[in-house]
Amino acid sequence: MSAPDFDIKYVARLARLNLTPEEETTLGAQLGHILGYIAKLKEVDVSHVEPTAHAFPIVNVMRPDEIRPSLPHDEAMRNAPAKANGLFIVPKIVE
Repeated sequence: MSAPDFDIKYVARLARLNLTPEEETTLGAQLGHILGYIAKLKEVDVSHVEPTAHAFPIVNVMRPDEIRPSLPHDEAMRNAPAKANGLFIVPKIVE
Protein backbone atom coordinates (compact mmCIF):
# COMPACT_ATOMS: atom_id res chain seq x y z
CA MET A 1 0.00 0.00 0.00
CA SER A 2 1.61 3.24 -1.04
CA ALA A 3 1.03 6.59 0.62
CA PRO A 4 -1.72 7.88 -1.71
CA ASP A 5 -3.58 4.54 -1.71
CA PHE A 6 -4.82 4.51 1.88
CA ASP A 7 -8.00 6.07 3.24
CA ILE A 8 -7.46 7.68 6.65
CA LYS A 9 -11.19 7.52 7.47
CA TYR A 10 -11.18 3.76 6.83
CA VAL A 11 -8.09 3.29 9.01
CA ALA A 12 -9.63 5.40 11.78
CA ARG A 13 -12.83 3.35 11.62
CA LEU A 14 -10.83 0.11 11.92
CA ALA A 15 -9.05 1.54 14.98
CA ARG A 16 -12.39 2.70 16.43
CA LEU A 17 -11.24 6.33 16.44
CA ASN A 18 -13.43 9.37 15.99
CA LEU A 19 -11.17 11.93 14.34
CA THR A 20 -11.82 15.59 13.66
CA PRO A 21 -10.99 16.85 10.14
CA GLU A 22 -7.79 18.44 11.50
CA GLU A 23 -6.74 15.15 13.11
CA GLU A 24 -7.50 13.30 9.86
CA THR A 25 -5.20 15.67 7.98
CA THR A 26 -2.41 15.40 10.55
CA LEU A 27 -2.60 11.63 10.98
CA GLY A 28 -3.00 11.11 7.25
CA ALA A 29 0.26 12.98 6.63
CA GLN A 30 2.01 11.03 9.40
CA LEU A 31 0.80 7.69 8.05
CA GLY A 32 1.91 8.76 4.59
CA HIS A 33 5.43 9.38 5.92
CA ILE A 34 5.44 6.00 7.68
CA LEU A 35 4.32 4.19 4.53
CA GLY A 36 6.97 6.05 2.54
CA TYR A 37 9.62 4.90 5.00
CA ILE A 38 8.38 1.30 4.72
CA ALA A 39 8.59 1.56 0.93
CA LYS A 40 12.25 2.65 1.31
CA LEU A 41 12.94 -0.35 3.55
CA LYS A 42 11.50 -2.69 0.90
CA GLU A 43 14.17 -1.46 -1.53
CA VAL A 44 17.06 -2.62 0.68
CA ASP A 45 18.86 -5.77 -0.51
CA VAL A 46 18.69 -8.29 2.33
CA SER A 47 19.44 -11.40 0.26
CA HIS A 48 22.73 -11.97 2.13
CA VAL A 49 21.32 -11.34 5.62
CA GLU A 50 20.60 -14.41 7.70
CA PRO A 51 17.09 -14.37 9.24
CA THR A 52 17.15 -14.11 13.03
CA ALA A 53 14.63 -13.79 15.80
CA HIS A 54 16.72 -11.21 17.66
CA ALA A 55 19.27 -8.63 16.62
CA PHE A 56 21.74 -9.86 19.24
CA PRO A 57 22.40 -13.40 20.46
CA ILE A 58 20.51 -14.23 23.63
CA VAL A 59 22.19 -16.32 26.31
CA ASN A 60 20.26 -18.10 29.01
CA VAL A 61 21.47 -16.96 32.44
CA MET A 62 19.72 -19.58 34.55
CA ARG A 63 21.69 -21.81 36.89
CA PRO A 64 22.17 -25.48 36.00
CA ASP A 65 19.72 -27.97 37.50
CA GLU A 66 21.08 -29.71 40.57
CA ILE A 67 19.44 -32.31 42.75
CA ARG A 68 19.12 -30.96 46.29
CA PRO A 69 17.18 -32.16 49.32
CA SER A 70 13.70 -30.68 49.54
CA LEU A 71 11.86 -29.23 52.53
CA PRO A 72 10.64 -31.98 54.89
CA HIS A 73 6.87 -32.49 54.76
CA ASP A 74 6.30 -31.69 58.44
CA GLU A 75 8.24 -28.43 58.15
CA ALA A 76 6.31 -27.40 55.03
CA MET A 77 2.97 -28.07 56.74
CA ARG A 78 3.97 -26.32 59.98
CA ASN A 79 2.78 -22.83 58.85
CA ALA A 80 -0.26 -23.99 56.86
CA PRO A 81 -3.36 -22.08 58.01
CA ALA A 82 -5.55 -25.12 57.21
CA LYS A 83 -4.55 -28.72 56.53
CA ALA A 84 -6.16 -32.13 56.30
CA ASN A 85 -4.70 -35.58 55.58
CA GLY A 86 -1.25 -34.08 55.07
CA LEU A 87 -2.48 -31.61 52.41
CA PHE A 88 -2.97 -27.83 52.31
CA ILE A 89 -6.60 -26.69 52.44
CA VAL A 90 -7.18 -23.62 50.27
CA PRO A 91 -10.33 -21.61 49.60
CA LYS A 92 -12.29 -22.50 46.49
CA ILE A 93 -11.89 -19.77 43.89
CA VAL A 94 -13.71 -21.31 40.89
CA GLU A 95 -17.46 -21.73 41.06
